[in-house]
Amino acid sequence: MKDQFYIVDADVLITAKNRYYAFDLCPEFWESLSYHHQEGRIYSISPVRTEVFAGRQTEDLVQWAKGEVPQTFFRIVVGTEDVMEAHNEIVEWVTGHERYHDEAKTAFSSTADVWPVAFARVHNAIVVTNEQSSPKSRRAVKLPDVCNEFNVEWVDTFMMLLSLGVEFGMNRDDS
Repeated sequence: MKDQFYIVDADVLITAKNRYYAFDLCPEFWESLSYHHQEGRIYSISPVRTEVFAGRQTEDLVQWAKGEVPQTFFRIVVGTEDVMEAHNEIVEWVTGHERYHDEAKTAFSSTADVWPVAFARVHNAIVVTNEQSSPKSRRAVKLPDVCNEFNVEWVDTFMMLLSLGVEFGMNRDDS
């Protein structure tokens, strides 16, 4: 995995902010993303940035994305020919798949979801998502299933953190 790096999907950031790695609960999570980004191990992509920026401007995640994480964290993918080709191939596969309902095809194709897989496929990266594989799903196209179809490695947030050796400390109030 020496040349590989992680591409973090929007759900990883949004779920972390809303649940187990909230900014006031575990600031080390966010610090670790910035640190490992500086080391060339973690990125996200511009369509995810757009999704994050759709939140309230006063929200912690929006503030983090605007000011605390380097802007190079969100790699620009739209407009690069090789990624566009991979994007189109993935969308064609999803929309042509008989298993998925039309609503699922439209939802997948019209959100940022397709971009992490397309980018990772071209750049030999690992997609990080909280979604779980559900190969029989008809109502939703799951990122792990698309990754599997296109031979793109994927992991969840916890596996990424374990792989990177991230540890979070505990603050003690000794007063």
